[in-house]
Amino acid sequence: MIEREEIFNYVKGKFYTEPDYPWLKYPDHAVLRHEGGGKWYGLIMNVPRIKLGLTGKGSVEILNLKCDPELKSILRDQEGILPAYHMNKEHWITIVLNSSFPKEEINNLIDLSYDLTK
Repeated sequence: MIEREEIFNYVKGKFYTEPDYPWLKYPDHAVLRHEGGGKWYGLIMNVPRIKLGLTGKGSVEILNLKCDPELKSILRDQEGILPAYHMNKEHWITIVLNSSFPKEEINNLIDLSYDLTK
């Protein structure tokens, strides 16, 4: 399990990224962008569980990251990894932040997404 603030601290320390909140309608949706060019490498959203095919009521916080398609096929069977929500499902994945997917692996996937989107 990882919290959004832990992700923000990680990307600030490693990539000097500050979250961007571009949508007035969705003030808690945070985009992680490359410094300078502005290309996205991550997106944190709060999404209704039903839209993700998850059981239960309410919403869940997710992180979308770009991912190598071969690695994506390996990851898809792990708890907390879903097909990308609202992104290209071939090249992006969704991570449920309150899942048991390891924090260290999430950081590795953030690094990969950063590199893939340069």
